[in-house]
Amino acid sequence: MSARHFLAALALLPALALPATAQAATGPAPAPGVPPRTAVPPRKTHFDLQAHRGGLGLTTESTLEGFAKALRLGVSTLELDTQVTRDHKVVVTHDRQVSAQKCRDTAPVVPGDPQYPYVGKYVKDLTLAQLTTMDCGYRQLPGHPGQERIAGARMVELRDVLDLVKRYRARQVTLNVETKVEAGAPEQTAPRELFVRRVYEEIRASGIERQVTVQSFDWGALKVMHRLAPHWPLVALTNHDFLQVGEPGASPWLGGIDADDYGGDFVRAAATVPGVRALSPNYGFPQNGKIGDPGFRFYPDRAMIAAAHARGLKVVPWTCDDPATVAALMDLGVDGIITDYPDRVRALMAERGMRLPKQYHPRG
Repeated sequence: MSARHFLAALALLPALALPATAQAATGPAPAPGVPPRTAVPPRKTHFDLQAHRGGLGLTTESTLEGFAKALRLGVSTLELDTQVTRDHKVVVTHDRQVSAQKCRDTAPVVPGDPQYPYVGKYVKDLTLAQLTTMDCGYRQLPGHPGQERIAGARMVELRDVLDLVKRYRARQVTLNVETKVEAGAPEQTAPRELFVRRVYEEIRASGIERQVTVQSFDWGALKVMHRLAPHWPLVALTNHDFLQVGEPGASPWLGGIDADDYGGDFVRAAATVPGVRALSPNYGFPQNGKIGDPGFRFYPDRAMIAAAHARGLKVVPWTCDDPATVAALMDLGVDGIITDYPDRVRALMAERGMRLPKQYHPRG
């Protein structure tokens, strides 16, 4: 089924039945290591619940079915990644190199295609027609036993996800679109200027650019986007290592900024990028750790969050799935969370009496 036909079929899908009634913010004492729970301040009723790749813990990642399920569940933001193909189409995929863990070849787009098989090749070297021959829903992603597998899923374009949001009339939902320029190995993705321009053109053509933020680990890409769209809100991503604190010269990820000029301070460095309105650091060390684990620590601590808020910047860490760890981040004062399991975070928000994002259903 094509992406366009899928949009038309969405109206026939049953709505996902999920509780929407918030409960009082009461409950058992926090687990050891969790900061004491405090009353949720009024601004935290606008906590930004972001479904990572559409909520890959619930559905095959980066599929229209996954994004649609997240809209029916009720999230404030659809988080998604983009790559640019050889024929300059903007596709929604996290991986610059087609992953055999997620996709398998079915047949060449034309008999004798010298680029076949396509799995393992860079997206930038393949056309949209070649990419959409692959089955990217042939297996459940390891480590996510509750993930609904979308058999036969094909890679979709950014315009398809934008059209999906319009079809649902989800006017309160944001799309957080990542330009996955590989600044550390630029030959592996489309050139930065081309990449950013094509993402910009697709978003502008959708007519819902007011519902879009653009994020990137490549702050040079953010600078290019700001030149094209000076009023669009941008998000600076980092995993700390990309800052290259203490190393000579500027990191290739920071668009000419040397973090050492700012004492290695992520907030101070990112605040110099024009258009940046939010920061998205990884939530802690080790990257997939959780509160209570030996040696675990948060990256966005109270000092980072306070410094960001003092500059008018929001802090939305990635990608946390453990409810106790998310609760601790809430208590630290983060403004949202990017998560593979938006259902878990929504349940936590309900428990705490926080305002829940609106649930949407397809409209005719």
